[in-house]
Amino acid sequence: MIPSAFGYVRASSLANAIDLLRQDPEGTRLVAGGHTLIPTLKLRLASPALLVDIRGIADMRGISIDDKAIRIGALTTHAELLASQQLNDVFPIFRQTATRIADPQVRNRGTIGGSIANADPAADWPAVVIALNAELEIVGPTGSRRVPAKDFFVDIFTTVLEPAEVLAAIHLRRPTLGARFIYRKIRHPASGYAVVGVAVGLRMEDGLVAEMSIGVTGAASHAFSGDAATRFLMAKPLSHESIEEAAKLVSEATECLSDRYASAEYRASLVRTETKRALLSLAA
Repeated sequence: MIPSAFGYVRASSLANAIDLLRQDPEGTRLVAGGHTLIPTLKLRLASPALLVDIRGIADMRGISIDDKAIRIGALTTHAELLASQQLNDVFPIFRQTATRIADPQVRNRGTIGGSIANADPAADWPAVVIALNAELEIVGPTGSRRVPAKDFFVDIFTTVLEPAEVLAAIHLRRPTLGARFIYRKIRHPASGYAVVGVAVGLRMEDGLVAEMSIGVTGAASHAFSGDAATRFLMAKPLSHESIEEAAKLVSEATECLSDRYASAEYRASLVRTETKRALLSLAA
């Protein structure tokens, strides 16, 4: 449990961190909360030549809310998201999700950006940012760009981030009046990670679905969006029959993972059940 030797430097700014990454993309790793990276180093599953500590970069911290949009810095901790009354007045799903993440020690150091950029297939925030139709701000040597959250996750621990790019912030539009959100999670009893997690956003108008979004984590190699179910439900009432069909479409959207704890068939069943329960809860 002793890591290989490595260098350590604190980045003075986001530009400084990007410059350090650009000099040696393969041998340099960023560290913020460190809840995934540090155990990986101890097990020697990763042996970077240099760790760049980015926790002190002010531009990547904090929650900004105005009349139209919300910006969450990538270094904002789970505990800060849980504690922000202003954020949770707009999006209660943040508190709902943060309380389900690990324990207070992890929540006080782990960051939302680290969780998203790490792209653990069982992490919670990926499903939530997909369901909220978030845009992820990525900064690199050639400037910045924004990527829809549902297009950010590619495979297990793999995203669209280029080697010298950094996830800087999460951007959200304020929800339309009447929109509601929910996150449901089946926790692994040992790790607390999601065996399956389903986040759903819904807005009804005149008894019909006017806006809908679904994000799923834990089930597949990466978080994904339930687009087929969303298309199916648009402009329909949330009847038991339409909810059943939508939940079925989400469960069939991708190939599920299989391991010693849960088979692919079991995970697909959980996706179907939790999607149905989430929709029924919002419909009520």
